[in-house]
Amino acid sequence: MNAKKKAGWAHRSLMLLLMAYLLLPLLGTFLYGFAKEWQTTVLPQGWTLEWIKEMFEDVRFLEALWTSLYLCLVSVALSLAVMLPAVFVITVYLPKWESFMKGLVVLPYAVPGVVAAVGLIRTYSSGPVDLAGTAYLLIGAYFVVVLPYMYQGIRNSLLAVSAAELLHAAELLGAGRVRAFRTVVLPNIWPGVLISALLSFSVLFGEFVLTNMLVGGHIQTVQVYLYQRVAESGHLASAIAITYFIFILALSAALMKLGKKFNGEVRG
Repeated sequence: MNAKKKAGWAHRSLMLLLMAYLLLPLLGTFLYGFAKEWQTTVLPQGWTLEWIKEMFEDVRFLEALWTSLYLCLVSVALSLAVMLPAVFVITVYLPKWESFMKGLVVLPYAVPGVVAAVGLIRTYSSGPVDLAGTAYLLIGAYFVVVLPYMYQGIRNSLLAVSAAELLHAAELLGAGRVRAFRTVVLPNIWPGVLISALLSFSVLFGEFVLTNMLVGGHIQTVQVYLYQRVAESGHLASAIAITYFIFILALSAALMKLGKKFNGEVRG
């Protein structure tokens, strides 16, 4: 019994140390974003909302935030519209193609962001289709970036609920394939699909290399805006980073709640 207590205490201590290691930089950034002056003391010498006020009074920040939100949402929606039916068909009807798809979707991991950006610029900056510096090129790049997250998340959800058996049972009860997918399979895999979408959105919202190289001189996203303001003021950059974190956290919580509500309505 004592050995179990010691093991439990050791595990809890390890988890607390890990949480402290992960949260201390965030806490430091949060404090610096509200610090009036913080040079030689352990804690800030004063507090102010000046940096937050300056950030929200800057029209460029609001425009950059909206641009990032719009581009990421469009990219995730496009990826869902393509990947959800594609992964469903491959998993249920064409399992022999799974090996090919697994190899295809891991390519974004193998290609560094700088190499991918240079290749895209070289390919689409000349010829009849000139997309250099446009949002279309960035959305296409974002679509490729989230392929692994979308594919693996949707596939795991389909396998976890035995989608093939669910579909077959629904068809035996008289439902067509489309209706069976919409009313039986989709409600069961929706939490996994939503998590994949949220993870993809978070990855895209924090993507800087591709964004800066592809459209940094034409379209200002929140990542590019943050990079430009870092050199001006560390306090302001910290305020932007914390606002960015809180925005992502609130959006994720809202989408998760909406997904649970949608899932409950469909089941009901």
